[in-house]
Amino acid sequence: MNPSPDRDAKLERLIHRTLRDLPRRLAPGTLEARVLAELERRAALPWWHKSYAHWPVAVRGAFLAGTAAIAAAFVMALFAMLHGVAPAQLAAAAADRFAWLAGVRGLLSAGAGAAGAIWRSIPPLWLYGAFAFIAACYATLLGVGAAAYRTLHAQH
Repeated sequence: MNPSPDRDAKLERLIHRTLRDLPRRLAPGTLEARVLAELERRAALPWWHKSYAHWPVAVRGAFLAGTAAIAAAFVMALFAMLHGVAPAQLAAAAADRFAWLAGVRGLLSAGAGAAGAIWRSIPPLWLYGAFAFIAACYATLLGVGAAAYRTLHAQH
């Protein structure tokens, strides 16, 4: 059964007339205030929470230069490996260029060692107690949140 164009046109006019006769719905009175507040909130965000287009030009340039340098390093390493340079030679050249990172690595290693020593010195019973306390706080938060939701939702 194929619908006829005349029948389609009548149906279209009927729907158009019905929708046109519906009363206009007004926006809530608080909508304008909420929209303006959201616009102000977004305008007050720091630049690093916004998209790349909103970053300062100097930061965008530094980011572009840094990512270009990283990409160039990867391309150069790949090119060198394709032409027979051993990865060990590349690693040695990179180590010479970034020798200062060895100091940073030593500092981070010492910090990690100290943190591990502190962690190992805590009695296991204290750790179990702390985990139980955190779980109880989380369960309480969920219970209070559920009760508040039911109380507020029951009013609507």
